[in-house]
Amino acid sequence: MNTNQLQLRTVNVTRYVTPLREGGSMPAIAEADDDFLYVLKFSGAGQGVKALISEIIGGEIARALGFKVPEIVLANLDEAFGRTEPDEEIQDLLKASIGLNLALHYLSGAITFDPTVTTIDSKLASQIVWLDCLLTNMDRTPRNTNMLIWHRELWLIDHGASLYFHHSWQNWEEQAKRPFALIKDHVLLPWAAELDEVNETFKPLLTDELIHNIVDLIPEEWLGRDSTFDSPAANREAYAQFLKIRLANSEIFVNEAKNARASLI
Repeated sequence: MNTNQLQLRTVNVTRYVTPLREGGSMPAIAEADDDFLYVLKFSGAGQGVKALISEIIGGEIARALGFKVPEIVLANLDEAFGRTEPDEEIQDLLKASIGLNLALHYLSGAITFDPTVTTIDSKLASQIVWLDCLLTNMDRTPRNTNMLIWHRELWLIDHGASLYFHHSWQNWEEQAKRPFALIKDHVLLPWAAELDEVNETFKPLLTDELIHNIVDLIPEEWLGRDSTFDSPAANREAYAQFLKIRLANSEIFVNEAKNARASLI
């Protein structure tokens, strides 16, 4: 991967197709001016732009590590979209999300991953568990796996619940070093028997340059809204530093995952 060329395309939403009434964020299937369908995630939803920031960081780190992730694009939403929608809740969401939003390429015909139907080998399970420990992704559970099978391949989706520390930046440097206790609920943890090997393989791939290039994908207008930071640049740098600190202390979250797995088996 040439990390100097990381970028997200920008599309304009041309048609609101249908809501996806999942969770509290109410994403939607929408069509853009490139004639593709996307899962559109709104800046005006409950978690605001921080969920979209998590989606960019989590999705692009996953892609850099070799996982299959739908293309992530920035999506402009025109003010006209809130005028004709008959559902008042959706209308309010559209009006609150005028401007820049996030969208992922819609994998038409994909089915939800079910571990009782599809077998995942130990290495892949360990890789995904490691990724979610790094990202503190609480949302890959048996109830909601956030993985799809598309063309017989496993795809990772929905990283908006990752990096939950950024909803309160208090003591974020210390939070970067903490184990991820919620890994005990991970859908793939029982099969994740190669966490040490994955840690040795994945850590060198996530270079400082790559981390900064991924964090640089975050739109300027989504940063600097927190009083913790005096500028968008300082906010952006904090994301990069959190990831670098967490990587440097990865043995902490690896050991937590190994202990959680041992209690299961």
